[in-house]
Amino acid sequence: MKKQKIIVLGSGLVGAPMALDLAQDPKFEVTVADISAESLQKCHASRAIRPVQADLADPDKVRGLVAGHDVVLSAVPGFLGYQTLRAVIDAGKNAVDIAFFPEDAFMLDEMAKKKGVTAIVDCGVAPGMSNLLVGHVHHLLDRTHSALIYVGGLPEVRVWPYEYKAVFSPIDVIEEYIRPARYVENGKLVVRPALSDPEYMNLPGVSSLVAFNSDGLRTLVRTLDIPNMKEKTLRYPGHIEKIAVLRESGFFSQEPIDVHGARVRPIDLTARLLFPIWKLQPGETDLTVMQVIVEGEKDGEKVRHTYDLLDRFDVARNVHSMARTTGFTATAAVRMIAGGLYSRQGIIAPEYVGEEPRCVEFMLKELAERGVIYKHKFEKI
Repeated sequence: MKKQKIIVLGSGLVGAPMALDLAQDPKFEVTVADISAESLQKCHASRAIRPVQADLADPDKVRGLVAGHDVVLSAVPGFLGYQTLRAVIDAGKNAVDIAFFPEDAFMLDEMAKKKGVTAIVDCGVAPGMSNLLVGHVHHLLDRTHSALIYVGGLPEVRVWPYEYKAVFSPIDVIEEYIRPARYVENGKLVVRPALSDPEYMNLPGVSSLVAFNSDGLRTLVRTLDIPNMKEKTLRYPGHIEKIAVLRESGFFSQEPIDVHGARVRPIDLTARLLFPIWKLQPGETDLTVMQVIVEGEKDGEKVRHTYDLLDRFDVARNVHSMARTTGFTATAAVRMIAGGLYSRQGIIAPEYVGEEPRCVEFMLKELAERGVIYKHKFEKI
């Protein structure tokens, strides 16, 4: 049987493990592209991967790279995400995207349909599986009242001062702290500052966490008719206050300021200072915790569906939990598209996939086979 050709754009913290996972599948021929030769080194251990050093900031280069491939998996940083996906769609290639870019992906919907492309966006852990599970339960219920999502990627060991490590693209972490949070309350869209409304809580297997508003609902805000929806990011207590001081003091500003005659964006300086502190060092481990709670009515009774995830660093394979929970969601989606299980064309939000029970079953099974297990609880309330 002829192998399907898959290309992964980006070989960072998540991109490299995704490429390695796909390369283990005998049905695929895998290429990975990145501008960084150092990042590409992570994939050299597998002879089944063809590494290509290329500037992914160039849309023309992206179009050329993806030509001849069957499915594209985009893992570029958020600020490159939209233009990269546009180039991929313009090339007429099916795609799975975890770039989590700030632009509205549905602006590419018409183009994707004209090109006959299936492009699943926001296909990580959250957004991603969180949206898929909300969409799945919403499809099962007669009426949905609320959806709550709590999620965080955290270091196993808390180290002063930030008690945090960047387990995905660090510049996208800062974006979580400055992008206004949108949620739905009583059927109306509410916009609040990120980091607002702290909520202290314990989740199965992890205690003493604090949740704050973040803009993680993404496409759910417009795709599902649920009157109450909210997503909150989880950190260790004390983290919010430190980040809030930096933000309110202007350290995340993108407006250049004059420093001894040089024009400097504060966010660039802050990133240069924080990223070495936030970088996971060899031997350091992480965990991913998520809880999705959806309540509504079924056959005249009020019910609640709860999905819990607690995933930890894979010591045997040296793969971080965030790479596992985000990356393996995306590689499962690649397999789903490549296998013809999902073929709806256009920009596909994960909650659309959640409307297909066999696709939900496939995704959960693929993740469970890799040790990423979602525990489901159903109860009448």
